[in-house]
Amino acid sequence: MPAQTATQQATALVADLQLRMRQAADPGRAGPMQAYMKTDQPFYGIQAGPRRRLFRQAHSAHPLTSRRAWELAVRRLWGGARREDMYQALELVEAYPAYLDGASWPLLEELVKSATHWDTLDWIAAKLVGALVRLDRSFESSLIAWWSSERMWVRRASLLAHLHHKGETNTGLLASTILALADDPDFFIRKAIGWVLREYAKTDPAWVREFVDDHQGRLSPPKPTRGAQTP
Repeated sequence: MPAQTATQQATALVADLQLRMRQAADPGRAGPMQAYMKTDQPFYGIQAGPRRRLFRQAHSAHPLTSRRAWELAVRRLWGGARREDMYQALELVEAYPAYLDGASWPLLEELVKSATHWDTLDWIAAKLVGALVRLDRSFESSLIAWWSSERMWVRRASLLAHLHHKGETNTGLLASTILALADDPDFFIRKAIGWVLREYAKTDPAWVREFVDDHQGRLSPPKPTRGAQTP
């Protein structure tokens, strides 16, 4: 039997995974999950643990052997009709760490710029973009460009990309990013500023105290937004 093309591999994986999710769908959970995320996009109603098991099963049956197949499958899942399709796209990104290099930046940036809420954006920014920026600091220029994006979620990504850098945090860039967005009135931006500062305080509390003291007038706590959610 001839080897499958990249398109065939991607098609087989996506079709199998979506079939498994349709079979596991729980309408009783789907409605509340959609309501919680305040989105028009429907859910299958599959919680994280079962969803990951379905991913492992489908991926084991249809492993991908090329970067092209991986990118095709990620994009097809990301464009799926239901929210869990997007989550599975991100599971697939993480399943191939060898491809998370400079060549994958256009794909990650595409995901950032098309994310529609914190459930996907935070995963992409903190775990995927952040890991790549830590490995290749040349991508910090893209984070700077994101400060002025019209899309709030892209601006949030420029903050959360620093979230897990710990002792490798570029504190100069982190400070500049926070100050560039300090006057942003959006709840999710102000929440992200507090989150990234609290996280870095676990590594260098003295730096965070000094930074907050120096800019206290611009770092007021976010005003609660009724119905807003963030992890």
